[in-house]
Amino acid sequence: MQELIVLVNDNNEQIGMMEKLAAHNADTPLHRAFSCYVFNSDGKFLLTQRALSKKVFPGIWTNSCCGHPGPGETTEDAIKRRLDYELGLQPEKLEVLLPHFRYRAEMQGIVENEICPVYLAVVVKDPQLNPMEVETYEWIEWEEFRKRIELDPNNYSQWCREQVKLLRHQVIKSSGKKHLKT
Repeated sequence: MQELIVLVNDNNEQIGMMEKLAAHNADTPLHRAFSCYVFNSDGKFLLTQRALSKKVFPGIWTNSCCGHPGPGETTEDAIKRRLDYELGLQPEKLEVLLPHFRYRAEMQGIVENEICPVYLAVVVKDPQLNPMEVETYEWIEWEEFRKRIELDPNNYSQWCREQVKLLRHQVIKSSGKKHLKT
């Protein structure tokens, strides 16, 4: 089954659709996406490593889940779909943190070019990995995650590094736990 992504202009207005894998190349058109940072009820962040077999940014450590809303699909529904598909998770809470994040990144001749709102999700169980999407994972304290990025930035996706810089001032509370600390 082909997965379509939504192509957009600089104002995030839909201008077309394209098959996901065909769209990601050296000249990737601007399209809609999302990034999601998952936390558990203990306030730990779910760090994931992209599957080594992925076409785009294989093996790189990154935020919990990334993806693309399909045509006519809300970002929130796309996040729920991808969390279930990649990690076997259903969010108890879903909240947008950076609604207008946009970036461009390149690795091994493949470009990402996305309008990519950033979300926080809270879950109550451990992930069950889809090996086609995720190589491995780790629950980690947010501050430890930020320190690791500072010590070895090239081990993490460019979008994740950029997002974490912007998220450092966010404080999110859920179930009495702080999930992102300044």
